[in-house]
Amino acid sequence: MTVLFLLIVVAVLAGAAFVLCRQRVMASVQGDPKLLHSLPMYYGWNGTIMVLLPALGGLVLWLLIQPMVIEGRIAAALPPDMMAAGGSMDLVMSDVRRVAGGLDVAVSTGAMTAQQAATISTESANIRDTLAAVGVALGADVSPAVLSAAQDYRVMTAWGMMGRTILTVLLALGGLIYAVMITNRDFRARNRVEAAVKGLLIAASSIAVLTTVGIVYSMLTETLNFFAQYPFQGFFFSLTWSPNFRGDSELGILPLIWGTLYITLISMLVSVPIGLYAAIYLAEYASKSVRAWVKPLIEVIAGIPTVVFGLFALVTVGPMLRDYFAEPLGWGDSGSSVMTAGLVIGILNIPFISSLSDDIINSVPQSLRDGSLGLGATRSETIRQVVLPAALPGIVGACLMAASRAIGETMIVVMGAGAAAKLSLNPFEAMTTMTVKIVGQLTGDTDFAAPETLVAFALGMTLFVITLALNIVALLIVRKYREQYD
Repeated sequence: MTVLFLLIVVAVLAGAAFVLCRQRVMASVQGDPKLLHSLPMYYGWNGTIMVLLPALGGLVLWLLIQPMVIEGRIAAALPPDMMAAGGSMDLVMSDVRRVAGGLDVAVSTGAMTAQQAATISTESANIRDTLAAVGVALGADVSPAVLSAAQDYRVMTAWGMMGRTILTVLLALGGLIYAVMITNRDFRARNRVEAAVKGLLIAASSIAVLTTVGIVYSMLTETLNFFAQYPFQGFFFSLTWSPNFRGDSELGILPLIWGTLYITLISMLVSVPIGLYAAIYLAEYASKSVRAWVKPLIEVIAGIPTVVFGLFALVTVGPMLRDYFAEPLGWGDSGSSVMTAGLVIGILNIPFISSLSDDIINSVPQSLRDGSLGLGATRSETIRQVVLPAALPGIVGACLMAASRAIGETMIVVMGAGAAAKLSLNPFEAMTTMTVKIVGQLTGDTDFAAPETLVAFALGMTLFVITLALNIVALLIVRKYREQYD
């Protein structure tokens, strides 16, 4: 039984619990709801919650634990020589899952029967060619140990699906029966339902915190592994970035930080003035008809894929800057440059700043404008001295979002700024950013235990710290200026 069908079964039982609990409590008071502690619908919702909570909780736990148990048993049965290198366990299990999935596809398409999939061997057939015939591509020939593990994986997964179904249905039925049994006229259903809703809201708000903790933990552990193999002095203070998987790598982050901040600075010099001026015009000067046309047209930019902006930088902006500025001034002869990427990212960020700032400016109370105009201030003075200071917290937030977007941009930098890690003040030279190098170090046939690969996590951790510092600075600015209007 698939997870979707299982959820449908649980939903049907939850609906049945709602109806049964409501009918039971109404029958206990002969249809007079005034004799009940809570409204009738609360008794029904309590029944629904009593079904959903244990069933979905059990299903989630099963889905989390089952893969770890199955893969642990499969890994324990594999030959020891397959686990010689650090990090090879993940690669071997990836091959096992890929072969098992290929066998499932072959069975579902009729290319082989379930019995054949369970008994096929590398001596009787070429597994790679057999699975390729059903559209499953494998990078190398399948070894007998991997095929045997994949067959065991399919069997364990099938038993796991059966156990998952039985457990979830039993928990749902148990919750339904228990909810019906405790439902009576004196039961405080409203209190129970409100407590459940409160718990749901707490869980929802905790997701963001737990996600952040998980991200930091995953990056921090691999970053510590990196610094166990590579000196932190060389990472933080070296001026050279030259990774080499054959050894003798120089992994200095300073050129990458410089390129990241340089491109971000240029993009902000483009996006902040244009976006803010556009927001002021739309909020304070434009008529309703003009606003109805101009704002959607500006926001269309936000929907354009970044790869299209990268092509725009590569084909149009880069050659134009080279032909009209860089070469005549003697500053370079390449279309890939910091200026190219910065200008295009700045254009990309205009709708973020414009749209958010427009909404924030419109939320400033009209009474502030009326008071300023009543004191004799002009319209421009009112905007400059009253509206913008009042909207400053939101505007800072919009600028922070644009800066974060610029720091994290990858495709435009690859196509517009190149991949050269260097320290230079010339905006018409090719440079690169940390995000580009993170992708580069994790792409291709890499050794995930080597410092040249683990450095990607150190770069990611550094990006996280930089973004956190931006948030702290923005928070301090917001608090300083918000006090004037509290």
